[in-house]
Amino acid sequence: MNEETVSDSTEENEEEADDEVLPSTSDTTDNENLSGKRKMAAQCESSKWQSPAKRRRDAGLGSYSERIILCDVKNIMTHVNNRLCQEDNTRLNAFLKAKISDLETDKRELVGVFGKSGAGKSSLINAIIKEKNLLPSGSVNACTTVMIKVEANMHNQKYEADIEFITKEEWKDELWSLLNFHGNNPDQEREEDEDYSEVAEKLSALYGDEWKSKSPESLMDNKYFREIPEFHQENSQRRKILTCGSAKELSARLDKYTRSDSKQGAGKEVKRWYWPLVKCVTVKVPNKELLQHVTLVDLPGNGDRNKSRDEMWKGVVGSCSAVWIVTDINRAAAEKEPWEILKSACSLMGNGGECQRIHFICTKSDLIEDMDELSAVDVREHILKRNMQAKETVKDAFRKIPKIKKHFSEDCLTVFTVSSKEFLKQKRLRPDDTEIPKLQKFLQDLNDCHSETLNYVSGAYGILSLIQGARCREVACQKVVVCKDIEEKLRQELDKVRKPMEEACKVFERCLCEGVENSKSSCGKHLKTVLYPSRVSGRGFHKTLKRVVENNGIFKTKKGKEINLNVKLASCLTDSIDEEFRKTFPNEGNCGPFNGVINTFSLDTEMLIHKYKDVELQLIFLKTEEEKIKTRLHKIIRERKKKIYSSLTETIEAIMIECYQKAATFSGKDTLKNTRDIIERHVYDLKNTMFAQTKDDMLAQMTKLKEHILKTLEETMQKSVDLSLKTDDFSIPDFATELEMLKLYHIELMGSPNEETSLISTDPKGPTAALQQPKLR
Repeated sequence: MNEETVSDSTEENEEEADDEVLPSTSDTTDNENLSGKRKMAAQCESSKWQSPAKRRRDAGLGSYSERIILCDVKNIMTHVNNRLCQEDNTRLNAFLKAKISDLETDKRELVGVFGKSGAGKSSLINAIIKEKNLLPSGSVNACTTVMIKVEANMHNQKYEADIEFITKEEWKDELWSLLNFHGNNPDQEREEDEDYSEVAEKLSALYGDEWKSKSPESLMDNKYFREIPEFHQENSQRRKILTCGSAKELSARLDKYTRSDSKQGAGKEVKRWYWPLVKCVTVKVPNKELLQHVTLVDLPGNGDRNKSRDEMWKGVVGSCSAVWIVTDINRAAAEKEPWEILKSACSLMGNGGECQRIHFICTKSDLIEDMDELSAVDVREHILKRNMQAKETVKDAFRKIPKIKKHFSEDCLTVFTVSSKEFLKQKRLRPDDTEIPKLQKFLQDLNDCHSETLNYVSGAYGILSLIQGARCREVACQKVVVCKDIEEKLRQELDKVRKPMEEACKVFERCLCEGVENSKSSCGKHLKTVLYPSRVSGRGFHKTLKRVVENNGIFKTKKGKEINLNVKLASCLTDSIDEEFRKTFPNEGNCGPFNGVINTFSLDTEMLIHKYKDVELQLIFLKTEEEKIKTRLHKIIRERKKKIYSSLTETIEAIMIECYQKAATFSGKDTLKNTRDIIERHVYDLKNTMFAQTKDDMLAQMTKLKEHILKTLEETMQKSVDLSLKTDDFSIPDFATELEMLKLYHIELMGSPNEETSLISTDPKGPTAALQQPKLR
């Protein structure tokens, strides 16, 4: 990995920035050097171990941020882990060290931003994060299909870009494909080939005109990649890091990796544009707490023809918590492209993803006709009136698209009418009129709802409670009684979890059986729509179909429209379960027969704490373990449900692969006929088994998920019960002081601070208020 650094204009600025950076979680040298036998009071004398009250006074802070709490607690747990490593490796000791290492969890929320070139995506992102010069607008030169992620730089005060390249082998395969299918066509065929212009643009960006007279092997010569030696590196090293002192500087240096200038002019030295080789760019911006746990992703409309870029695109779209569709307000409802994007990606975002909010963002709301003839008051009135009309028009259009409504309710849609220009200049509209502040608030709420700090502190509090509980010698009798109560409760709760999941599997089986019968009767019609498209000449279509079979049934056209034979063949099966799937695995909240029953799972530790005060510490640990395993299972369900949903098309593809491979070998004048024949014959021969097999595969995956949930719940909680209520270890060090500190932090984060004991401010604008924001999940 290569790092290019541009230093700041003054060392003074650099020093000021460094003063603001919090200690990293790995910067624990001072703690590691501390003897395990030294007391907490001695550690507090070091800068790392200042008491929170002293640090607050010294820093002159009005309230503690979550980052400072997290930093404090991580330092405490590093110290605890170091002490444990110095002791005998008993069963409990090993368990505790594993639990401490498992505390690190951080999930970023992704917000996908779609929109064609010129719609105002870049200006919108720049305005929202208050960085006017970060992302260049599409009017300067041609935009490309490079995915750009924007997130906060939480490590230093620099503007950074992490550029990830595709592999050399992937480019070699793509190069061969581009040249063989389009580059060597006669002039007349090139004019008829709608994809040729895209091929020419991509190859000319990197090679100028040289590609027209070179073989694919020659175009892989190292001389074309001298500026990007990272392109030749292995996996983790196949990245280039740009580091700059300003957004404008970073934007200028990113140009050659994200954009293209087709007007280089004859006779000029060729300037290489490397975007065809770029898989993804991650831009990190300093001082943007808005994006501490949120990443904005500027996405190409309908994926990419390059396989690795397309797989990344699908993965990101499927992981978005929210999606923004950006379009010009004057064409918001009438323009086809934003709606086509939404229709083509809705299954990836909905049942096949985790999207909970769709924001349709109408840009350039400040532009109205005859503006110069109106007073400022009238201009504002006209703009606000037109904005309301645009919102209603978009909502009406949304209601009329059945495909989208299968995956999203109307409540998931919010329409915004924004003006990035007016937000920055405020000539005719107030900031709130531009609705940029509303989007900023959405991102801030999404960021604040992230529970990294609370999860870490809760887990750490539970671990220290277990440690201190294991040192108690006088509670053996109560442990036996509590253990019996809890194990009986665990059996009862597992039954409550099992039954709704089993019923859901039965409902899916009924739906899929109907889908199998519909698939067998409709497969001929579905084949016809792909193999014999209307208003398409056979002369050009044979190449398209050739690409389809070479890519295992999938091909993206120049306009981004996907031809997917596997999706077509599986469509009756997906239609049969779409509605039930959304009820079973809803993206909005933890409900349904899987997430819902896990949410209600409880060992009633709160009640037991009141009943058995002497084993309170052990029960606190069990409570935190219960919450942690539920969070873990929600994450497993979220990921596995995507695989379950996509299994329908993946199984069809696996069954069709032999047919595709044979069809890909055809050449000559009868290629189109032979390709159509072998596909039709393969489907008709297997239709009585392929759809039933696809159904069985999906049901098997659901059953595996059910069994995994039950096994994980039972084994995790039983092990926790054994180690907290059936194990004593008096050799474990005493961490009473650390436990008290974590208890106070935990009280604060849970939103019930005690004014006399709280370590941090109870200012409602501080971290406690942020944690009380409504969550998306």
